Amino acid sequence: MPVKPTVQPHLHLLAKAPLPGQAKTRLIPCLGPEGAAQAHATMVRHCVATACQALGASNVTLWTSLEHQHPLFVELQADYGISLAAQQQGDVGMRVRHALNSALGPAMVMGTDCPSITVGMLKQCSEALKNVPVVILPAEDGGYGLIGTHDDHPSLFEDIPWGTEQVFKITRQRLATLALDVTFPDTMWDIDRPEDWQRWQRLRHAQKPNTCG
Repeated sequence: MPVKPTVQPHLHLLAKAPLPGQAKTRLIPCLGPEGAAQAHATMVRHCVATACQALGASNVTLWTSLEHQHPLFVELQADYGISLAAQQQGDVGMRVRHALNSALGPAMVMGTDCPSITVGMLKQCSEALKNVPVVILPAEDGGYGLIGTHDDHPSLFEDIPWGTEQVFKITRQRLATLALDVTFPDTMWDIDRPEDWQRWQRLRHAQKPNTCG
């Protein structure tokens, strides 16, 4: 299926406010509620910086939840000039689909717990979306960290068991049913568990001791 002549895709980032006890709760056994919230804020800052470096701030929107005027979001908008928007209510699929369809033209959505997604990977996805209708960065855990599309495809986001290792497999099956070409420029991993956080810390600070002691 040919794709439409394309402009630079818009990248939508989904982020919770870093509220203790409500953000990155699976990191709490390692970092405590405050530490997990701070870790989440660190990831959001990293992902926004990466997105702006890859695509330019004018092509980035940060979709917020829990507390839309949280100081972190205000800070990022002031520092980078990105747009802010409130996330749609509903499950992951509803929120991702709403962001993708919020404006005309090609678009990509990624979470802000995916610091393994690099500037180069975002540029690869942006270029790939010029030639195919769908681009995805699969995750090591069976999900995916980024999806990009040109048009609305509801079945890619409805009745998906979000948060399970079946997400990517089922999405590929839906793509095949729709006869949509898709490309997977790279594989990524997100930060859900203490060992994921430690992995990222080792990459960032190779000479520092383990964050969890």
